[in-house]
Amino acid sequence: MDKMISFAILGVALVMLVSLWIFGERGKLLRPSTWEGLRTGGLRNLLNLKSLHMYVYGRWSNQYIDVLINTIYPRLGERGKKWWRDRYHAKILTHEEAKAIIKINQDIPLQDLEQIIPYPMARNLMLSGPVDVAAYECPCRHARDTSCRPTQVCMIVGQPFVDFILEHNPQSSRRLTQSEALDLLQAEYERGHLHSAWFKDALFDRFYSICNCCKCCCGGLEAMMKYSNPVIASSGYIAQVDETLCSACNTCAEMCPFDAVSMEMVSSISWEKCMGCGICVGQCPSGAIDLVRDEQKGIPFDVRMLV
Repeated sequence: MDKMISFAILGVALVMLVSLWIFGERGKLLRPSTWEGLRTGGLRNLLNLKSLHMYVYGRWSNQYIDVLINTIYPRLGERGKKWWRDRYHAKILTHEEAKAIIKINQDIPLQDLEQIIPYPMARNLMLSGPVDVAAYECPCRHARDTSCRPTQVCMIVGQPFVDFILEHNPQSSRRLTQSEALDLLQAEYERGHLHSAWFKDALFDRFYSICNCCKCCCGGLEAMMKYSNPVIASSGYIAQVDETLCSACNTCAEMCPFDAVSMEMVSSISWEKCMGCGICVGQCPSGAIDLVRDEQKGIPFDVRMLV
């Protein structure tokens, strides 16, 4: 009798798992992009469950980020913060660097970006030019009660990530032409949103996304500014003000996501706080601010240099 009950429970559990899998695959047993993701990850990532992590993250991005932002991050101690940022982090891109990724027309092989991304994990790059790009609903904005608009501003970059998102989330994603991707970047830049390149260990330790982040919704910015977890690395630039052009309008101070600008008679930039995102440059009505290279801020993530 006990064996029959055990087999019945096992059978029900198996049916539930298969049903959940088919639900995840949107009615299919195995979609081509899922197979490609499993193949790319290899046996090691299958055994250590990173491939499962990748699947959940890509298939249910909104739910994943919602739990991370609203449940996990507020409860993390210092060890937990370090564990997360080692495996899931970003590098700020200037507007020109973001456009350069979209316009790349030749392959960039898999390589370690240790000097560019100052984290011990998730810092690889492999792109085939011209790159595949998909626009995707921003999970961070969806995790907020009220959010910035538009919401379809995350840019998934490269394979197999693009095909996976398009196949598994067709209602919330769309493939972009190069021109459409550049237009999206320009529109977000004009709105005062920063570009950041994201890396994640569960996505083969690779770069996979350009996020266009607003300071009121972005989980990465919240992790830095509210929870003091430096998950985003500086662009390698710093803002510099031409005091003769500054009109003291305070726009730069209002827009800066890192609270790096103060205003007295003219704008003043805090070297320690400035991350070189360039929002102030794009928003300054007087053209009084430029980005300048600063070696102490790190090496820029510029694919033109990698080529």
